[in-house]
Amino acid sequence: MNKSDIICRLEKINFDKIGYWVLAGSAMVLHGIRPETHDIDLGCSKALADELEMRGYPSKVMPDGTRRIAYAEDVEIFEEWIFDKVILVDGIPVISLDGLLEMKQSLGREKDLRDIALIEEFLQRTDK
Repeated sequence: MNKSDIICRLEKINFDKIGYWVLAGSAMVLHGIRPETHDIDLGCSKALADELEMRGYPSKVMPDGTRRIAYAEDVEIFEEWIFDKVILVDGIPVISLDGLLEMKQSLGREKDLRDIALIEEFLQRTDK
């Protein structure tokens, strides 16, 4: 999915923009760090997680007590998973670049280490 694909998909989902935010690879695409991603990871408020669970979307309680919700094959939602702050990118709520970097550092997987390098290169190029 490229940037326009992600925006189109989120517009179809039509969540209230104060209840969710884009994370991970999708955030990297929306910020312009990479051209595409294979899925959309979202963070959400407890209220939205409660609503989705009530509507029958499958959820799993994580070790910290928050929920991971399988919204669709290409969309996964994580309750209250946020670092730093949420900003608007083309009208879409997205984790900030600092938050994205912090999130990737906390995960520390090999793919996250590659993403950290991309984010740091992007920050140096754009001087943000």
